[in-house]
Amino acid sequence: MTAVPTASPPAARWRHLLVGLTGLVAACAAQNGLPFLTVALRGEGLTLPQVGLLVAAPTAGLVCALLAWGALADRYGERLVLSCGLAVAAGALTGAALADAAVPTGLWLLLAGAGSASVHAASGRLVLGWFPPEQRGLAMGIRQAGQPLGVGLAALTLPRLAADGPGGAFAFLAAGCAVTAVLVGLLVRDPGRPPRTDGAPRPASPYRSPVLWRVHAASTLLVVPQFAVAGLAFDWLVREAGWSAAGAGTLLAVTQIGGVAARLGAGAWSDRVGSRLGPLRQVAVAVAAVVGLLAVVAALTPDVLGSAAAAAAVALAAIATVSPNGVAFTSVAEQAGSAWAGRALGAHNTAQNLAAALTLPLAALLADSGPGYGAAFALGAVAAAVAVAVVPGRVAERTAAIADAR
Repeated sequence: MTAVPTASPPAARWRHLLVGLTGLVAACAAQNGLPFLTVALRGEGLTLPQVGLLVAAPTAGLVCALLAWGALADRYGERLVLSCGLAVAAGALTGAALADAAVPTGLWLLLAGAGSASVHAASGRLVLGWFPPEQRGLAMGIRQAGQPLGVGLAALTLPRLAADGPGGAFAFLAAGCAVTAVLVGLLVRDPGRPPRTDGAPRPASPYRSPVLWRVHAASTLLVVPQFAVAGLAFDWLVREAGWSAAGAGTLLAVTQIGGVAARLGAGAWSDRVGSRLGPLRQVAVAVAAVVGLLAVVAALTPDVLGSAAAAAAVALAAIATVSPNGVAFTSVAEQAGSAWAGRALGAHNTAQNLAAALTLPLAALLADSGPGYGAAFALGAVAAAVAVAVVPGRVAERTAAIADAR
C-alpha cells in the first residue's frame, strides 16, 4: 500500500518539503563539508592520514545507522526520527567543538554522522506522504538539492570559521542541526497512512519483486561516475589540463548550481511523463555518454584539445552525474510504499555510500598509475552503461504499481 497524502492546503506540503530540505542541508554540511577543514585540522598538529580519518568519520557513522533510522521511521514516524536524529547530531558536533584531542573528536564526529543519517532515511518519506504522485518527482528533486547546497554552504563558511581552529566550524554545524531539529518538532506533522483494520496482515515486503532490487543496483552503479568525477575532476584540471586551483574551484562551484537544476529538471520530467524508471534509464544513457566523452578528453588533453575542451567536458559530466538521484529516490519510495519506505530508503543510501567509499580509492589508483585519468573516468562511463541495462522496464514499473494498489 502506498502512502496517503494528507488532505491539506498545498502550502502545508511545501512547508514540510522546505523543512526537509533544510534538514538535508544541515546534515550534508556536517557529513560532506569536513574536507574544507583540512587546513585547520592540520594546523592542530594532525598528520594527513589522521585528518583523513576525521573527515571520513561522519560517513562511517552514517552508513552504520541508516538502516536503523529507516526502521524507526517506518514504526514511529518521520517527526520523531528527524528531530531526535538532528538533536543527536547537534550534541555530538558540540562535543567535537569542545574536544581537545583527535580520538575524542573522531568519536564525536562518528556519532554526529550516525545522528544526521536520520535525515536521509526519514525526510524522503515526507515527500512520499505529503505529495501526490504527479508532484513527487519535482518535490524529491528539490529535496535532493540539499546535498549540493549543504556542500556549498560548508565551502563558504567553514574555512573562515576555522581560522582560529576547527572548534568554531563544529559549533556552527551543531547550531544548524539544533535549529533544524527545533523546526522539525514545531512544523512537521507525520503524513497520513492507509487505515488498517484489526487483524489485517502486515504489508508484504516490496523486495519479493526484483524491481526494487534493480533500482537499488542501478542507482549504486550511477554513484561510480558521480564520485569518479567529483573526486578527480579538480585534480585533473590543475595537474594536467592547465587550470589554476582557483579557476578549477570556481568552475566546479558553478557546476553545483547546474547540478541542482538538473535534479529539479529530471524530477519534473518524471512527473510529466508519469514514470520514474523511463527517465532514470535515459538519464543513465546520458551519463554514460558524457562521462565517456570526459574519458576521451582526459586521454587527449592538453596537447590535442586544450583547456577549454577540458572545462566543457568536466562541466557536462559534473552536472549530468548528479541528475539521477532525485528520480531514483522517488522510485524507491513509491515502490516500497509507506510501510517500507524508511527501510528501503535507508538501504538505498547505505548501498550508495558504500559504492562512493569504494569508488574514489579505485579511481585514484587508476589515475595515479599507467592508465591515467582517462581510465578512471572510463570506469564511471562503464558503470553507467551497465546501469542502463539494470534499470527495470516500464512494464515492471506498472506491474509493481498495480500490485501495490491492491
